[in-house]
Amino acid sequence: MIVTPKIFARLAAIAVLAVLLQLSFFSRVELFHTSIDILPAVVVSLGLLGGSMTGAVAGFSIGFLVDCLLVAPLGGSSLILLGAGYLAGLFRERFEIHSALVPALTCMGLTLFSELGFAAVQVMLGVDAPVSALVLRDMALKSIFAFFLAWPIYYGLRRALRAALVEEPRVERRRRPTVLGT
Repeated sequence: MIVTPKIFARLAAIAVLAVLLQLSFFSRVELFHTSIDILPAVVVSLGLLGGSMTGAVAGFSIGFLVDCLLVAPLGGSSLILLGAGYLAGLFRERFEIHSALVPALTCMGLTLFSELGFAAVQVMLGVDAPVSALVLRDMALKSIFAFFLAWPIYYGLRRALRAALVEEPRVERRRRPTVLGT
């Protein structure tokens, strides 16, 4: 991704909009008694579009903004979303995205990774809260929600950032003529 001042402004607007939507709308909407978490999907989509550095910076920035707005211990969300964005960007740099299922499956897997990371950080920080098996159900449901939200988020961000994206040309292999000329 080529980051110019205009693209940087778009990325900042996307980050602020995603955090505000998460905190004001998606955290209040419940499906199957579980709220939707779009922030890991946004970070993973930015990592898939821009690479590991863009994903890591976006993850840290979004996580830091969430921690500041929630008056939570600084660094927990930043660390987890940084890791998710970096892993998504690393996947983009190592492999080609051939199928439309790749962004959705990546968002699903890294959302589950993020939820497990959030839980681990909360336990390490000593948050006293009752823990039950419903936590695992919530993590699985948030991952499934991320699977279905990945397509509109990924393609919406791709459209918003299309001027900065570096698309590698597809290499088309030509068939070599055989002995018979077919």
